[in-house]
Amino acid sequence: MKVLGLDSSGLVAGVALIQDDVLIAEYTTDYKKTHSQTLLPMLDEISNMTELDLSTIDAIAVAGGPGSFTGLRIGSATAKGLGLALEKPLISIPTTAAIAYNTNKFVCPIMDARRNQVYTGVYCYTDHRLDTVWEQDTMSIEALAEGLNCLDHEVIFLGDGVAVYREKLQELLTIPFSFAPAHVNRQRAAAVGALAEVYYKEGKIQTAMEHIPDYLRVSQAERERAEREKKEQQS
Repeated sequence: MKVLGLDSSGLVAGVALIQDDVLIAEYTTDYKKTHSQTLLPMLDEISNMTELDLSTIDAIAVAGGPGSFTGLRIGSATAKGLGLALEKPLISIPTTAAIAYNTNKFVCPIMDARRNQVYTGVYCYTDHRLDTVWEQDTMSIEALAEGLNCLDHEVIFLGDGVAVYREKLQELLTIPFSFAPAHVNRQRAAAVGALAEVYYKEGKIQTAMEHIPDYLRVSQAERERAEREKKEQQS
């Protein structure tokens, strides 16, 4: 089968083409441009380089969240547009699961969610299978460290939250741990596409119309509106 993978959930944007468990092409960038400027040009470049006829893909995989609200909307809109135009199914991949699919052992992806919180989850990759130990969620770095200490198992960290919370983790953790190297420590569209092959075989697909990102929490604009309404009610 042939899967197109898209990831614009965090600082990194990526497009990948996976066919029958082989990574045919991947384009990844972590630079100053917005994902709206990079995602479609990267797809164009991969299509031209591999002489890809988009009508021949079986499914479109997209990092479904959590992550940057703007980034998720860009990825979702791109995937939905392609899905509708090509009449292809979508496969929504939990962002932290895709990051964890980059490596093995007990894996803890952490994405900086701001406000002293992270998007995270815990996964175990063994025998070519990714099992979920903790479902992805939003929590403080202190709560994460406390929970991991209770697991009493070596953990490897990856994701853009590592740069922000590395020192705090070193201070709080009592279990053995390590940090993934540069080539596997960020989101990768290739991981989204590879995990999508597994999801596809398990029947975890959706139409383009059905797909919505999983933000895990409300946006800053929604929080501010709720706070204003609360103050108005109290006054």
